[in-house]
Amino acid sequence: MIPVYMINGFLDSGKTMFIEYTISQPYFRTKGTTLLVVCEEGENEYDPQLLKDSGAVVELVENEEDFTSQTLIGFEKKHRPSRVIVEFNGMWNSKNVKLPWHWKLEQQITLIDGSTFASYFTNMKSLLAEHIRKSEMILMNRCDNIMDKIPGYKRNIKAINQKADIIFEDKNGEVNVTLEEDLPYDVEADVIELDDMAYGVWYIDVLDNAQRYVGKTISYVGQVMKPKEFPKGYFVPGRMAMTCCAEDMAFLGYACKYDKTDDLTERDWIKVTAKVKIEYFQDYGREGPVLEALSVEKAAKPKDEVISFV
Repeated sequence: MIPVYMINGFLDSGKTMFIEYTISQPYFRTKGTTLLVVCEEGENEYDPQLLKDSGAVVELVENEEDFTSQTLIGFEKKHRPSRVIVEFNGMWNSKNVKLPWHWKLEQQITLIDGSTFASYFTNMKSLLAEHIRKSEMILMNRCDNIMDKIPGYKRNIKAINQKADIIFEDKNGEVNVTLEEDLPYDVEADVIELDDMAYGVWYIDVLDNAQRYVGKTISYVGQVMKPKEFPKGYFVPGRMAMTCCAEDMAFLGYACKYDKTDDLTERDWIKVTAKVKIEYFQDYGREGPVLEALSVEKAAKPKDEVISFV
């Protein structure tokens, strides 16, 4: 299997610079040829000397309809690469990508220009979301003048891809933007009350800052979900959310331990008050947030059943 590294991003998002930096690093260099498939020509061109020193060769695919398994296999026969890096055109839909059967997608990374994120997220949301959804890492650069907007941008991205690592950078390097004062609730309150908007923020923040909530008590209105694969005495009190567009819905919630789970009915509305713990849970396959219910009461259906991140 030939390993493939897919680098996504719109024009001028920094893909070429990122790839040049990567192939110049000793840890990335191995024996054999690196095939670099470039799907658009930006302002920056690859340094010929760097390509030679790193054993990389470039092939250009100018049209989306030409990015096919047949084309890629032709490049493979020509260069016999040990691995492939694809600088993917951000205006092409990554949903349509079909690699040769013996090429294995090893990693997908999306680069985003922070200064233009709001515009792309508003006007090309579905296309951008498709890139984000399939990426293990999201790198947002050029964040110098948008520091106050980054918490919201992070929630937008996490709503689409909860598992992705997100890195924000300004001209000086990586930026830590996770601040308690950005949250729409008091983390130090005896009981953290979550309304519709706050629930979405809390759900996303727990993914990155679980320790912030360990031992805290939260309370919110949600629906009951009882996954068949869950062990006895556990359910999920959560909310349906629109993470990108009306067609892109997801049920967001964490496992909750409750000794009267059998008495609950699927999709009923409840108000749950629970303590937050971090422990191994089989359905997660790792340690993660697990709620321990202090009380579960029937509740009225909220005016807006679906929360939104858009």
